[in-house]
Amino acid sequence: MEIRVLKYFITVAQEQSFSKAAKVLNISQPALSKQIKDLEEEYKITLFNRTTRSLSLTKEGQLFKVHAKEILNLVNKTEDYLKNTKKYISGDIYLGCSESESNRIVMKAIGKTQKNYPAIKFHLYSGNAQYVEEQLDQGIFDLGIVTDPADLSKYDYLKLPTLDTWGVLMKKDSELAKLDTISPKDLLDKPMIISNQEMVKNGIGGWLGGNQRALNVVATYNLFYNAKLMCEENVGYVLTLKHLYNESDESSICFKPLHPPLTLRSYLVWKKYKVFPKAIEIFLEILNEEIKKSSS
Repeated sequence: MEIRVLKYFITVAQEQSFSKAAKVLNISQPALSKQIKDLEEEYKITLFNRTTRSLSLTKEGQLFKVHAKEILNLVNKTEDYLKNTKKYISGDIYLGCSESESNRIVMKAIGKTQKNYPAIKFHLYSGNAQYVEEQLDQGIFDLGIVTDPADLSKYDYLKLPTLDTWGVLMKKDSELAKLDTISPKDLLDKPMIISNQEMVKNGIGGWLGGNQRALNVVATYNLFYNAKLMCEENVGYVLTLKHLYNESDESSICFKPLHPPLTLRSYLVWKKYKVFPKAIEIFLEILNEEIKKSSS
């Protein structure tokens, strides 16, 4: 039994006419009639009641039509799968990340993955590095983005190519806004809003020459948005990363980089020796290619 003949049979059954079906199929009526007749003789059944005025399915023909449609549907699905295997690769990827411009290349890789493999879904959770590592270690996140200073000994990782720059967010009418860069001595008597991550505190402490306790810390934060609001409301100066805030002429606040410069490296990490499903393997391959392009 040929798939082509099944399509012929279904068309004749739908049109209830050999002549009409022949036009739809773009073949001659005698050739179509012979194909159906050969099918009936092969299986020794009568599929159609034929009169000079009408054409209808027999009981055997009605049953055969049901099974023929099932066969054709399966054939169509199989052909679609073979032609479009990418769209059938599916999976959910859980990604924890801190706030950073370095994440942009990861988001670009997510976009390319989604375009080529639309059944792969991403679930992003924002938090500081400590939160991301905890969720990774518990197996809640598949992947995480962490920043220096990070303990990479328990992870496999990809190094993200963009470095973030530390600086200070402040009101445009503040005392330090007239400066091009901010030095440690500029901050020692100012009300400061800093990250509550120990690793970040240690990094800033090193930049301050071990004099972190001399800072007048009036508030801490774990994500940027509320820190920005505090800055706008004159709570204090915010130690943060460049590019988290897009400054405009209408804005009441501005960003000034630290001097000497203090930069931050980000990494996409996952637990060592972890065996990933195909969806995550594909995403990591795409991200790795994007990193290579960026580096070149």
